[in-house]
Amino acid sequence: MVTKESPRILVFSTEKISDPGIDQAGLRKIHYSPTVYVISVPCSSGIKPRWVLHALQSGFDGVFIAADGHECSYSPRCPELTNDIIAECQRLMKEKEINPKRIRMAAICSVCAEPFANHMNNFTKILTELA
Repeated sequence: MVTKESPRILVFSTEKISDPGIDQAGLRKIHYSPTVYVISVPCSSGIKPRWVLHALQSGFDGVFIAADGHECSYSPRCPELTNDIIAECQRLMKEKEINPKRIRMAAICSVCAEPFANHMNNFTKILTELA
């Protein structure tokens, strides 16, 4: 549940593709909410829907998947598989009466520091409005 404080957002980030961009946002001191928490995974297509549900049921207000996109070195089908994961998460969220707007995804690459911060700021606004 979103409080008057900034919403808590869990980001699943990929080690080789999106982590460097997120790190650059910090190094360049690009502002986004301090209530954004990042967990690194090898590939966005390996994220389990149960992880997303667990995060939401454990107090996170939203989950953001910083996806590999077409740059993934693990699977040429990564974008398709990650989209399927998002669809499954949204289906499960509806079953559990969790607003599916609480999950978002975007391809974030190693030079995407500003886009990442923009995504976090926009997602923070969306989650605040859902409260």
